[in-house]
Amino acid sequence: PLKLLQPKPVPKRLGTSKRKPLEPQLPRSLIKEIFSHFVRMPVTRDAFKIVERCSERYFKQLSNDLEAYTSHAGRKTVEVADLEVLMRRQGLVTDKMPLHVLIERFLPLEYRKVLIPIAVSGNKVIPGK
Repeated sequence: PLKLLQPKPVPKRLGTSKRKPLEPQLPRSLIKEIFSHFVRMPVTRDAFKIVERCSERYFKQLSNDLEAYTSHAGRKTVEVADLEVLMRRQGLVTDKMPLHVLIERFLPLEYRKVLIPIAVSGNKVIPGK
């Protein structure tokens, strides 16, 4: 006699995957492009790996500090003032070197237009608040 075909039991999954969720990271190509722009000489792979780790730590600390400044001010949104306070504490922004001068010096024109308000005809300020 023929035996009836029985489906094989499928083992049940126990919970969800055990992998840790990946944190968002800056693309390596962006870090390399920025670093090579300022270094202007060849960099070994070992040195570049250290630069990647340092930049990751720097941005983690930067975001933690901005979060602390924002929560101290009683807000839930990071504003330009928070960034300016942070840059003052780091010594990047001073009375002689305001934030607008740094923006003009280091960022391309398309970013300057977005970050620095300018007056145009008709008494309008671009970008608006």
